[in-house]
Amino acid sequence: MRITKKVFTDLALFMIGFGLIIGVIFPFFVMAAGVTKADIFTPFFIISCILAGIFVGAINIIFAKIIVGKRLRLLADRMEYIKVKLSQGLSSSELEGCEDNFIITVDSEDVIGDSAKAFNDLVHTLSNSMRNEKAITKFNEMLSSQLEIKQLAQKALVQINDFMDAEAGAILYKQGGELLVAASMNIKTPESLITNDAVWTAIKLKSKQKSSLTNEIKVETLLIDFFPIETIVEPLLYKNLPIGVLIISSAKKFKDENTYAFKMFLRGLALSFRNAITYEQLQKLAANDPLTSLYNRRFGRVRLTEEFSRAVRNNLPLGIIMFDIDHFKSVNDTYGHTVGDRALVNISKISRMAIREGDFLIRFGGEEFLVILPGASKEDTQFVAERLRHMVEDSSIKHRNQQIKTTISAGYSSYPENDTIDGNTLVVNADKALYIAKESGRNKVVCFSD
Repeated sequence: MRITKKVFTDLALFMIGFGLIIGVIFPFFVMAAGVTKADIFTPFFIISCILAGIFVGAINIIFAKIIVGKRLRLLADRMEYIKVKLSQGLSSSELEGCEDNFIITVDSEDVIGDSAKAFNDLVHTLSNSMRNEKAITKFNEMLSSQLEIKQLAQKALVQINDFMDAEAGAILYKQGGELLVAASMNIKTPESLITNDAVWTAIKLKSKQKSSLTNEIKVETLLIDFFPIETIVEPLLYKNLPIGVLIISSAKKFKDENTYAFKMFLRGLALSFRNAITYEQLQKLAANDPLTSLYNRRFGRVRLTEEFSRAVRNNLPLGIIMFDIDHFKSVNDTYGHTVGDRALVNISKISRMAIREGDFLIRFGGEEFLVILPGASKEDTQFVAERLRHMVEDSSIKHRNQQIKTTISAGYSSYPENDTIDGNTLVVNADKALYIAKESGRNKVVCFSD
C-alpha cells in the first residue's frame, strides 16, 4: 500500500504510525503485568509511552536509510554513471578498464545483495556485448578487404584465436573434391587434419564437433608442446553446403559468453570464403577446369591447333597422349563421388609431375585426359606415357583407413609418324589407341599405327 511517491517516506509514516500504536497500547500491557491503573493512566505516563513509540519508529527509519538507503543510492548512482558514459560513447575497453567505477561490492545475502549481484552481472554482460560487437565489426572489416583465400584464412584465424583465447587453430577449405590447408597456427602437423575423422564428420553432418580432450592435435609453442583440453571443429557452410572447416584448440574450456560472436565469425567467414573461391574460379574460368585446375577442353583445342601449326611450319615433331582412369565408375559407386573427385585430382597432380616442362595437360572430359607434347618424337611420347602410367600405378589416395589405388590406360600418336592434316586427327588416332589399350586388359600404353 502506497501513501506517497517516495518509498522511504511511506516507510517512515508506517513505522512512526506503528510506534504511535505501540505507545497507545503499551499501558494496557503494563496493567496486565500488575501495575495499578492509578499509576498507569496518568497524562505523563501515557504521553511518555506515545513519544517512546514514535521515537523508536523514527530511529528505525533512520537506520533503514543508513543501511538500506545507502546501498540503493549507490546502485542508483552507478546506473546513472553508466547511462552518462554510454551517452558519451563508452567503449568496451573503457568499461573493462574501469571496473571499480561500476562494480558494486556484494556484502549481504539478501535481496539487497541479490540486486547488487544482478547489477554486476548486467555490467559484465554489457561489457561482453560491446566487446562482441567491436570484435564482429573488426572481423567483418577485415573480411571485406580480402579476396585471396590464404591471406583471408590467415588473418581470420589470427582474429578468431585472439577473441576465443585459443592457442592453436586451422582453416581447411574444399577444392577439387579434397580438403586443403588454407591457414594454420601453432599446430605441429596441420596436414594430418585433412584425414581427421572429426573433420569429416563435421562436413558430413554439417554440425559442430566438440571434444573435451583431443589427442589428435598437438599444439606447438615456443616453450612447450601440449595437447589441448578442448577442440572445436566447425564446418563453414554456405547455403547449407560445407565449403571448409574451422578448427580451434585451447588449453582451457572455451567461454560460453563468446558463443554469439563466434557464430557471427563463422557466418562472415563462410560468405567471404565463398566469395574468395568464386573470385579464384573466375580467374581460372577462361582456361582451367574447376576441379583439377588443369586446362579445360576448350583451351586444349585452341592450344592443339596452335602447336600443330607450329610443328608443320617448323618441321618439328609433336606427340599426343590420351589416357583415362581404369574402372573409374566403380570408384564412384564404391566410395562416392567425393572420393572419385579426389582420385581425379590426385592423378592430375601426378600427371603434372610426369610430363615435361612445356607440355600441356588438359582435362578432356570426365576421367579422360589429353597431353600435348611439343617437340616430342614417337619415342619421347611413349616414354612420357609409360612414366605416367607407372607413377599412377604406384600412387594411392587415403580415405579414412583405406588406401585406394587406381590405374590408367593410355594411347598415343605422333607427328610426323602419323601423317595427318590437323591436330584433331592426332587426337582421334590417340583415342583409338586408348580404346585398344582398354579392350586388351587396361593399365597399359598403346601406340596408334596406321
